[in-house]
Amino acid sequence: MGAALALGRRGLGRTWPNPAVGCVLVRDGRILARARTADGGRPHAETQALTRTDARGATAYVTLEPCAHEGATPSCAAELTKAGIARAVIACRDPDPRTSGEGIARLRAANIPVTEGIRRAEAEADLAGYLLSRTRGRPRVTLKLAASLDGRIATASGESRWITAPPARRLVHALRARHDAVMVGAGTARTDDPLLTVRDIGHDRQPVRVVLSRRLDLPFPSALTATLDAAPLWLCHGPEATEEARARWSSDPRVHLLECATEGRQLSPAAVLSALGTAGLTSVFCEGGGSLAASLLEAGLVDELVCFTAGTALGAEGTPMIGALGLDSLAAAPRFTLHETRAIGPDVLHVWRRLPLFSG
Repeated sequence: MGAALALGRRGLGRTWPNPAVGCVLVRDGRILARARTADGGRPHAETQALTRTDARGATAYVTLEPCAHEGATPSCAAELTKAGIARAVIACRDPDPRTSGEGIARLRAANIPVTEGIRRAEAEADLAGYLLSRTRGRPRVTLKLAASLDGRIATASGESRWITAPPARRLVHALRARHDAVMVGAGTARTDDPLLTVRDIGHDRQPVRVVLSRRLDLPFPSALTATLDAAPLWLCHGPEATEEARARWSSDPRVHLLECATEGRQLSPAAVLSALGTAGLTSVFCEGGGSLAASLLEAGLVDELVCFTAGTALGAEGTPMIGALGLDSLAAAPRFTLHETRAIGPDVLHVWRRLPLFSG
């Protein structure tokens, strides 16, 4: 199962809207074949592994319950049965109503013993984005923060490049690659004119770039428009965006507009994530700015915090990494559990999670 989980992780950010599943076929203590879900979500891991070997009498180790629904191709549960496997070991169930429990039931109906729950917590952590999309209709959200020792992301004059050193920035690109989308607010898009692409790590697939702009008042042209051939661009906006702004952006078929409800003077974070989930995204890597970070935290929609701390201080006049939360008491503050701490070059990485990431 450890090998199957490692295979599945290789597909993170590459298989949406389908889950990144790993499958290993074993007989007499020898691995016969292994596969992960293909880029774009098909073929599934199980069917790919089955095409690479004679699986009669083998044990199939799969990180997610094999699908039970028929589409353009037979279900994975049917394919495993047809291949004559002797046993199935499954890490966690698929909450998709078309499969939930049915994939396992079909295997057992074919007299194939099934063992469930092996390394379930790891599988659910890896697949949390897909699981959340099926149970709550939204993608998993990772919020990345990079700040000074005193929690500042820019000086009083707005200078922010670079607070962290090259090793941390390189890791950020690797983290972008493991998500379906990279998301920022309009303020960050206007101030930084970012690319939001994965660079310099030999990665061949780009995440969707998502920008939240209530009025669609974004720079045009910009670094984002200059790189539309490199990566998709989705713009989330409110009902008050003008027809002129909508027409300007929608004139390019490489730009996708998503109208979302507002809350006061900002886009509703819940509505934005619901729209992204409906569009098929299962994981979002949010890179700011402070107002967007605060709105996600206030709404309880951050599943993981990735925090880089640099050994410098910018003072109280600097820009805080998180905007106003309007808290009156410590008890109301969002709480996370420390998952990992390590040095990244001269900086420190802390990973915090809201546990459990998924509770089926």
